[in-house]
Amino acid sequence: MNDPAAGTTSRDYRRIARAIAWLREHAAEQPDLAAAARALHLSEHHFQRLFTRWAGVSPKRFVQLLTLEWAKARLEGSPSLFDLSADAGLSGSGRLHDLFVALEAASPGEVRSGGAGLEIHHGLHDSPFGPVRIAASARGVCSVQFPTASNEGLAALRRQWPAAKLIHDPAATAALAHRMFGAIAEQPGRPLALVVKGTNFQVQVWRALLELSPGALTTYGRIAARIGAPRAARAVGAAVGANPIAWLIPCHRVIRESGALGGYHWGVERKTAMLAWEAARTLCESAATPLQAGVHCGTAALSRGKIE
Repeated sequence: MNDPAAGTTSRDYRRIARAIAWLREHAAEQPDLAAAARALHLSEHHFQRLFTRWAGVSPKRFVQLLTLEWAKARLEGSPSLFDLSADAGLSGSGRLHDLFVALEAASPGEVRSGGAGLEIHHGLHDSPFGPVRIAASARGVCSVQFPTASNEGLAALRRQWPAAKLIHDPAATAALAHRMFGAIAEQPGRPLALVVKGTNFQVQVWRALLELSPGALTTYGRIAARIGAPRAARAVGAAVGANPIAWLIPCHRVIRESGALGGYHWGVERKTAMLAWEAARTLCESAATPLQAGVHCGTAALSRGKIE
């Protein structure tokens, strides 16, 4: 697989996923660095460096970002979760998930024909959240999945576009993978096109998700209210679950009204990783000075004997 993740490999993510699962399970115990490293069969130094390199914050700060209280605070303290930041659409290596995404529904003809005449190129790549399968036609990205096996997801892609020609072509999707997860050069005014096939209601929900700012959280009920269907929270949940383009259409940012994370098609550990990864980078970007950024984001000297 290609590696657009700037030094983060799928092997790293597998270790991080195990770490996240362990930290979530033991968060109430406030484990020290030695206990966490021992559970993962790594030295304290290696675990701290690996985790901080991946998440941008130390394991201790990461645990804080996973708590129910943090999630609730994010919800209660964000009355306008759908406000886009002033610089939405601008790209830069220092910005989080800063792709300007343009979503377009498949045409009625494409829906009726099942994509007849379309060529869809797909490939498996590395990402900060494990292997990712990206599929795209000439019109744009039509599928992003996080499979656990190399051939997982192809059947779903075929069901979505039954008459299209599927072509295994990682070289064709490598640039997309790099743009989504790698170091991104300044590309203002160049949106990443997404093409989705769904009902009008589903497309409404997916568009609402695209309005969420990086690091923001919302609930099914808030999305329902946003699209003018306040009693349709359950239907919103189904539409969120049917999202064909993970990460770019950020369904991982939807949690329960209680602040609990809830489920995720690609696994709760991956959802947890995405949320905390975004939160960590939002935290870093909000630091007023480089010194503050270094302190908050765990780039200062490593501490010994405890999770800092």
